[in-house]
Amino acid sequence: MKKKIAFISEHASPLATLGGVDSGGQNVYVAELAKHLARSGFDIDIYTRKDHPALPEIYYWAPGVRVIHAVAGPEDNIAKEELLQYMPAFRDYMLSFISQHQLVYDVIHANFFMSALVASDIRKELRIPFVVTFHALGHVRRIHQKEQDKFPPERLQIEENIVKDADQIIAECPQDREDLINYYQADPEKITIIPCGFSAEEFYPVDRSLARKIIDVNPDEKILLQLGRMVPRKGVDNVIRSLARVKSGKDKLKLLIVGGETDTPDPQKNPEIARLQKIAEEEGVLDSVVFVGRKNRIMLKYYYSAADIFITTPWYEPFGITPLEAMACGTPVIGADVGGIKYSVAHGKTGWLVPANDPEKLAEKIDLMISDEKLLHTMKTNAVRRVNALFTWAKVSNSVSSLYERLSHVDIASENINAKPKTKNQAA
Repeated sequence: MKKKIAFISEHASPLATLGGVDSGGQNVYVAELAKHLARSGFDIDIYTRKDHPALPEIYYWAPGVRVIHAVAGPEDNIAKEELLQYMPAFRDYMLSFISQHQLVYDVIHANFFMSALVASDIRKELRIPFVVTFHALGHVRRIHQKEQDKFPPERLQIEENIVKDADQIIAECPQDREDLINYYQADPEKITIIPCGFSAEEFYPVDRSLARKIIDVNPDEKILLQLGRMVPRKGVDNVIRSLARVKSGKDKLKLLIVGGETDTPDPQKNPEIARLQKIAEEEGVLDSVVFVGRKNRIMLKYYYSAADIFITTPWYEPFGITPLEAMACGTPVIGADVGGIKYSVAHGKTGWLVPANDPEKLAEKIDLMISDEKLLHTMKTNAVRRVNALFTWAKVSNSVSSLYERLSHVDIASENINAKPKTKNQAA
């Protein structure tokens, strides 16, 4: 009999268009992990918040995968920082849905702290073990963002409680594990390191000349690529400032920046793009910076393959999927020496690690790479080999599957043995 798994991802739907403020790595993680687990024999239900009235309650998204749109708060886009207040309604909806459809889940896999709060409550009600992938930790975010962090202050206490309640915790890299232990006193025995992955079906090397023709880029230019959400913590300003400090081949250097809320870059709708354009102007490199807007995933391999170097220098990064995708396309990576990036990028072999906010150091590595074609070729080969050996979603899903197998035998505390799911009326 197939094991049935409930994913909870309250703000990051697998159906969302990527590139917006709240759409990124977690969406990809939930989508790809669910699809690969389904291929290996699991039935997956993904519970996510209904953020548009036209969305169906049940969407049959892929073989073995359903997306359940939970009614929790207004059926509209709401910033994730404002969603905590709707988690009781999310929990009640989920309990009602489970009861109404007579569902029996072997494991709940929560993604992000609010989803884990829901999972913890359901665990108490239905005695279903749960695992959590935090994707980001409030203590770490607060250190880097300080007063710019708009999440409610109770996030930290909720996360501390979740760390105690969860049956297992997935850390996405060694740094994530260290942070869980150091900031949350997590039990090391409950933590399993399982990285994020990349889709080998979507990301693979494309001939550079063809890729540049498809995205309409000058074949003679040196192309740097930055791809991701347009938010300050991603450090795109650092990449722009580094251009002014590059010494060799400056006249043929172009920085392509992919991401944003719209297909055509619009500073009016995205203040971060406006801020970055101003920085480029102040640094005297505006002509070398091209904002290309949001792109669908089908097009991303052409951008990665067209680039000479992929650059990502966030302040912090719980994991970071884009370096994997870039390396899968044969593009070396210069990344910030933080979080998951220092785990996925092999320093000196598939690229370089640099301080998170140091345009001088970044410029030095750009100079070194664009002036040495042999080095670029070696790093390209190493990058493709590394990600295919360690970071495919098939390998990730196999590790998660083994974790689920252990969890399915967990005996939930007897104090909850008489708990029953709420009826639809009770949930309302």
